[in-house]
Amino acid sequence: MAGHDPSSTHILITGAGLAGSLLACSLGRKGYRVSVYERRPDPRAQGFIGGRSINLAMSTRGITALQEVDLAERVLDQAIPMHGRMMHGLDSELTFQPYSSNPEEAINSVSRSDLNLTLIDAADAHENITLHFDRRCVSVDLDQPMAVFESSDRGMFEEVKPDLIIGTDGAFSAVRAQMQKTDRFNYSQHYLEHGYKELTIPPADQIPDFGGKDFDGFALDPNALHIWPRGGYMMIALPNQDRTFTCTCFWPYRGKVSFESIMTEHDVIPFFEKHFPDAVPLMPTLKQDYMKNPTSSLVTIRCFPWHHRDKVVILGDAAHAIVPFYGQGMNAAFEDCRILSDLFDRYAPHWDIVLETFTMSRKHHADAIADMAMENFIEMRDKVGSKRFLLKKKVEQLLHKLFPNTFVPLYNLISFSNVPYADARNRALGQERLLMVLACAALGVIVLGVLFILVWLLS
Repeated sequence: MAGHDPSSTHILITGAGLAGSLLACSLGRKGYRVSVYERRPDPRAQGFIGGRSINLAMSTRGITALQEVDLAERVLDQAIPMHGRMMHGLDSELTFQPYSSNPEEAINSVSRSDLNLTLIDAADAHENITLHFDRRCVSVDLDQPMAVFESSDRGMFEEVKPDLIIGTDGAFSAVRAQMQKTDRFNYSQHYLEHGYKELTIPPADQIPDFGGKDFDGFALDPNALHIWPRGGYMMIALPNQDRTFTCTCFWPYRGKVSFESIMTEHDVIPFFEKHFPDAVPLMPTLKQDYMKNPTSSLVTIRCFPWHHRDKVVILGDAAHAIVPFYGQGMNAAFEDCRILSDLFDRYAPHWDIVLETFTMSRKHHADAIADMAMENFIEMRDKVGSKRFLLKKKVEQLLHKLFPNTFVPLYNLISFSNVPYADARNRALGQERLLMVLACAALGVIVLGVLFILVWLLS
């Protein structure tokens, strides 16, 4: 807002993960004094300690946010475009399903650690941004506002009294935990009955007796997201810059086919040979990776409101953690950063308007993508291998190619546009109803034609 001096405002960001470091870059460029406090050590000195998936799927929403801080080109230079899904059948048959009828549209496999390092370096380059690592948030006073951080190496405490606190400290946010103690704050978390475990497919030249097609050093086509759909469970694989693939098993915790059913190293190979036969020859360290790597949980978190008065706001996973099956967790968080930064331009220093507008404009869209992520899990594990599903997708892409501005499939609206999530879903539902009407009309024409022919023959 005209007349406002950003340098007069001190902003505290808790969490130097993807959202926190991007938001710091955005606000730092505008001239705000930004302090970023992170619980983990500085990854530039200690190496990246994430505990999260090392692959991310970046699409238009994330790229748009990076463009606003002039980092999109740098990030995409290290990304691998994936133009569609490659389904692996039980009989090892491959079926490719493009994401779009436009060959230029792709989602991009990026390294979480490399992306985080890029954002941290970019933030650190601003003289008005200070980064503090090894600082655990132990308490938050929402009304002052104030936060207290404990230094992990010296056991000392530090009070920080900014003008505004922004919590980007993840699904188990310390800032949100304090907000949960306030009156009329709604919160829910839901754990999926499935967990996930990561495995590795090495480069082709590191696989003994490799007999498959060599994709420039990759053991599989790197320009596809690979899926082994098996009904109630699945495995996926995303490419990395070092020509490896990160495979992620999404299985139930309990049941006949589950993590519980594979308890010893003797169970691993027979299980994979039965359920993922074409993957086994590509995974020489399968047994060791399976037994060594942890099984992690999947949680959806919803809360409201996302702000406290004109003092505190949360975003990203701290406000709306979602399951990863639409590849939108990072993209939604980056979109949060872009929209909040835009609201700073419009309404600062009226923080009450900035924060309330942000909450009210984003909450229903976050709920929509949380629902769609769960629905896409069912689609990926149960439907992508069916001929009926593949036919439907081909019809959708054909209509999109014929009427690009009128008919846009839901996946394209989510991954290749900035249409708000709830609006995209509502538009897709309308298109779905139209498809049903057209299908019924076509069937009606066929039935009438058959009846006409029968009447003509009988007469």
